Amino acid sequence: MALRPGMEEDRSPVRIIVLGATGSIGKSLADLIARNPYRFDVVALVANQNAAGLAEMAVRLKARRAVLCDDTCRKDLANRLDGSGVAVSAGEGAVLEAVDLEADLVVGAIVGSAGLKPTLAAIKPGRRIALANKECLVCAGNLFMDRVRQAGAELLPVDSEHNAIFQVFETAQADLVEKVILTASGGPFRTFTTREMADVTPAQALKHPNWDMGSRITIDSATMMNKGFEVIEASHLFPVRHDQLGVLVHPQSAVHGLVQYKDGSLLAQMGSPDMRTPIAHCLAFPRRMDVPVKRLDLAALGTLTFEAPDLDRFPALRLALEAMQVGGTAPAALNAADEVAVEAFLNERIGFLDIPAAIEAVLQKLDGAGRLAAARDAGDVLALDAEARRKTGEWISAR
Repeated sequence: MALRPGMEEDRSPVRIIVLGATGSIGKSLADLIARNPYRFDVVALVANQNAAGLAEMAVRLKARRAVLCDDTCRKDLANRLDGSGVAVSAGEGAVLEAVDLEADLVVGAIVGSAGLKPTLAAIKPGRRIALANKECLVCAGNLFMDRVRQAGAELLPVDSEHNAIFQVFETAQADLVEKVILTASGGPFRTFTTREMADVTPAQALKHPNWDMGSRITIDSATMMNKGFEVIEASHLFPVRHDQLGVLVHPQSAVHGLVQYKDGSLLAQMGSPDMRTPIAHCLAFPRRMDVPVKRLDLAALGTLTFEAPDLDRFPALRLALEAMQVGGTAPAALNAADEVAVEAFLNERIGFLDIPAAIEAVLQKLDGAGRLAAARDAGDVLALDAEARRKTGEWISAR
């Protein structure tokens, strides 16, 4: 008997729940599922407020359930899906009910600290968690990884750099790893002086040279804070010490991650800058699937260059590395302050260089008040998150 397109012999469809379905990761993931409809059974799609986008995606992917975090948008979603056969719900309770449904794979792609609770709740024995939410590891890395280990769940990193390292990191020989290196494009201001960066506009900062991403992560790439977050994440994802983690600026964005071993070998994962590649790696793991991305042509590319990051011109990366060393809730405060400062920059309330200045000022206040101790649970993390946001808002208002 001939197999249907996308099916593999003796394999049942993967039951999947997607948290953050209408964001950039969710849209790329939906494209892959739509191209392989027989490989996946979409149990639930969860989004924040985008009823129109969620309804369209739910119908296209034949999802069983569509859920909005914002309960005020439920009626709109219900009207759009009336007669479709897709179950509709909304609100925090509905989201937690959705992640409790039977599933093989949960994709955690809700943006920001709002993704912490539902992604933690999704960790169950035997499940795979494809993690794209940075805050789970940046803000609550120890809590999150403890939950993964206790549940016996399997964690797969979606982020391009972490997924690249995951592909070349020999876990069984972790003791033979010398260094893990994350690459950074350097963003649109890689060659700018500090003086030049003082005058950049949100429109300039949103023009990333290689990647198509959401607004916050694009600004974080421009300040290099995003790379700092990724180093913090890597410290939880891989069994290495902080001093074994490094960053290289690589403008071509062809090499996404490298692992150096004690025998002198340096293994790199390479590919075109398209998020569908790491997403597909998580969807099909431990196998691989066809992905319609542009193939990397090294002959056409011609040159690969690398340089050390400049922590003076990009202090956000320095602040992230320092927060990783401090530990406790310092990374959570870093993330919260950054989110508020980036939003203020996008709304033209502060300048580009004020983003790291605000973050540093807030971290110093919280540290001086003894507020960066280890978190006991998600409640501690969210409380510190709220306090850091409030203090950042106060700093911005005082400008």
